Amino acid sequence: MTRSQEREQAFVLLFEKSFNSEADPARLAEMAYETEVLEKSDFTQELFFKACDNLEDIDSVISRFAKGRSFSRISKVSLAALRLAVCEIKYFDEIPVGVSINEAVEICKKYASEDEYSFVNGLLGNAVRSGEV
Repeated sequence: MTRSQEREQAFVLLFEKSFNSEADPARLAEMAYETEVLEKSDFTQELFFKACDNLEDIDSVISRFAKGRSFSRISKVSLAALRLAVCEIKYFDEIPVGVSINEAVEICKKYASEDEYSFVNGLLGNAVRSGEV
């Protein structure tokens, strides 16, 4: 499985978590593997659990840079992609920032509209340029 595929799996888990905020992340992942919706991957799990463990911090970054859009109005697809990218940028130093942004944009191109991937690209670019992530 490629890194892009592993990221996409982490995105799927984060997307699911956005509908079940009280759900245990380990249980969500286990259910996805048991039902063979996702293929077990160390990187997917590490990324998903790191994002869940730091959700408050990640969401505060997203909120600060969501110019003109309240946090509650961000689509669940964009939110999951943003959470994934901000997590990578903040907590995975070995992953180049440009790769994290590009992967989030590509996920949005696949699952959301052009407006959404433009929004995600702009928010992440502004957050990185500010030095906050």
